[in-house]
Amino acid sequence: MKLWEKGAYLVNGKLTDAGSNPADGAKKTMAYSILQKHNTSGDAAKLKIKFDKITSHDITYVGIIQTARASGLEKFPLPYVLTNCHNSLCAVGGTINEDDHMFGLTCAQKYGGIYVPPHQAVIHQFAREMLAECGAMILGSDSHTRYGALGTMAIGEGGGELAKQLLNKTYDVAYPGVVAIYLTGAPVPGVGPQDVALAIIKAVFDNGYVKNKVMEFVGPGVASLSADFRIGVDVMTTETTCLSSIWRTDEKVEEWYAIHGRPKAYKELNPEDGAYYDGAIEIDLSEIRPMIAMPFHPSCAYTIDEVNANLLDVLAETEKRAKVSFGDKVNFSLKNKVIDGKLYVDQGVIAGCAGGGFENICAAADILKGKDTGNGKFLLNVYPASMPVYQELMKNGAFSSLVSAGAIIKTAFCGPCFGAGDTPANGAFSIRHSTRNFPNREGSKIQNGQLSSVALMDARSIAATAANKGFLTAATEYDTEFSGKKYFFDKAIYDKRVYDSKGVAHPEVEIQFGPNIKDWPEQKALGDDLLVKVVSEIHDPVTTTDELIPSGETSSFRSNPLGLAEFTLSRKDPAYVGRAKAVRDMDPSIAAEIKTVVDALAKKDAELGKKAAAAQTGSTIFACKPGDGSAREQAASCQRVLGASANIANEYATKRYRSNLINWGMLPFLYKEGDKNLPFANDDYVFIPGVKKMIAEKLPSITAYAVKKDGTVNSFELSVGDLTDDERKIILAGCLINFYRE
Repeated sequence: MKLWEKGAYLVNGKLTDAGSNPADGAKKTMAYSILQKHNTSGDAAKLKIKFDKITSHDITYVGIIQTARASGLEKFPLPYVLTNCHNSLCAVGGTINEDDHMFGLTCAQKYGGIYVPPHQAVIHQFAREMLAECGAMILGSDSHTRYGALGTMAIGEGGGELAKQLLNKTYDVAYPGVVAIYLTGAPVPGVGPQDVALAIIKAVFDNGYVKNKVMEFVGPGVASLSADFRIGVDVMTTETTCLSSIWRTDEKVEEWYAIHGRPKAYKELNPEDGAYYDGAIEIDLSEIRPMIAMPFHPSCAYTIDEVNANLLDVLAETEKRAKVSFGDKVNFSLKNKVIDGKLYVDQGVIAGCAGGGFENICAAADILKGKDTGNGKFLLNVYPASMPVYQELMKNGAFSSLVSAGAIIKTAFCGPCFGAGDTPANGAFSIRHSTRNFPNREGSKIQNGQLSSVALMDARSIAATAANKGFLTAATEYDTEFSGKKYFFDKAIYDKRVYDSKGVAHPEVEIQFGPNIKDWPEQKALGDDLLVKVVSEIHDPVTTTDELIPSGETSSFRSNPLGLAEFTLSRKDPAYVGRAKAVRDMDPSIAAEIKTVVDALAKKDAELGKKAAAAQTGSTIFACKPGDGSAREQAASCQRVLGASANIANEYATKRYRSNLINWGMLPFLYKEGDKNLPFANDDYVFIPGVKKMIAEKLPSITAYAVKKDGTVNSFELSVGDLTDDERKIILAGCLINFYRE
């Protein structure tokens, strides 16, 4: 794999550094054509995108619709699909989840949407099967909203961005860089899409090579991949922190649309000759080997052969990463999984938008045909991504091979991907063809003394490991004859169960609420001056959204802003909620602290003290690089309803997390001097005089004052980076709801 150090042209189907004009060449990419087709601003550099369709699942759609309702929603102005694949287990949380589902169904009826009942399909599979179109754009409230392999440019964002589309507003973003992913060769038997994806993520995550850019897949190697294989690579591009993706299309994609009964959705997409890219990655698919991403990130990837050859060294590296995530709270080790020099795993899972595709499961069945997973601790669970896929796997015998080998077949559900299904036993090690393996994402709770971990692998090597009774094995070690079964899609399954309004609203329908569904609390507009207490200080290189607001057991509370907020940072800093609420509620101890802070500022400058005494108060956290991972807006909104006014960071891991902060009226402050020798610490106060003026008048930075516990006052600079005019207005108004209500 080669990463170009500079831009590249695509000329006569080959990459070259020789070209005439980058500005003209940049207009020849597929990304440019699609983005400008959907841009309403008239300015090619400052995009205001209107999407063709939007989609959400049952962890996010209640909050989105509640936001839009509070802002004046009367009808869904574009196709909006509400899927139910995250809170599918209605036993969890009593009636809470099914109340959310009934809210979704009645809103689809009232406002003119599409409702997909639980267990019918995971969000992204339904979108692939029923929504994607070549040249279209889809916005989803799930970070893995990626349909580029089918010619659809898709973006995953927080709920606020979907609420904007429901209110006929736009998705505003500067025109992104575009990076060519140039594929050659063909994968060897036993190598699957997750192997290719993990190799890419390993190469680009740490260096930010594609951060907030569009990955454009080109080159002769694309033709060697089936549509399903491309989809499996594409969905994982989210883990590179790119903005979106798009692939050239061909007869294999055309066939895919024909199989799904939508031949008119296909058109050939290719970059024009001479297209210019801001960077390029060359990948020889024939050189990719089965991969494993060890805990605790998809970028912690090795070949399986490398792990088996250097097992103790790799496990030692994993333990070092655990120290970063958990500190001295737990003693994490996988060395007890080494048996006779081999790594033993306790559980295998093939599931969701990444692993649950037809070809992945068929390949796993081919490997396991006639074999036996054993009757020990090892367990293999398989979740097809939709009921049409499920039905075809029943018909073609793949399920029979899997069940005969000892696998358990389950329905379409995203739970294993975020900790609501198949949580391993304490100390267990799970291998999964799913999207993420962040700390605790499999559902363990270190605060309760329970910790397990996940590695990511392709379905093929998971099946090979299952055939080897749980000992880590690459699929290439088996001389498997892959059947290459053909897929037949039955749309009647959806016709019978999915509610499709065909865009017709029925305003007479009453929305069905449940006791857990609450309105968003009122938020105040930004004051002239701001005094915040630092209530959490995180020095991990990257902080995931799962660490900001845990997934899994919290999901049932996502329709209840105050109830969910009780879990904020619970796995990372359990004292955070109490500290934040004390500031929000102005506890007597906080009032006394603020008086001391005001006195300290007054000693430095009387005018500063006067402003601080009248300043708006709130809380903030510091994190080096927060927001990697999920698009869930609750990572920001939970802080907001607990009284937070800002985040302070060295940088933000993703655009979507920063956008979530902004949409909830929180200042996305940047402190560019790193995290060593910070001018403030946990429990200190930061005073930002003139903050409203800074935002309103587009000042590049502002002088802030850190007040230490001993009364020392240190000045330092904060900035907020680039903000669109509307983003500034949202922050000034206090949140998106206030802005649109006004």
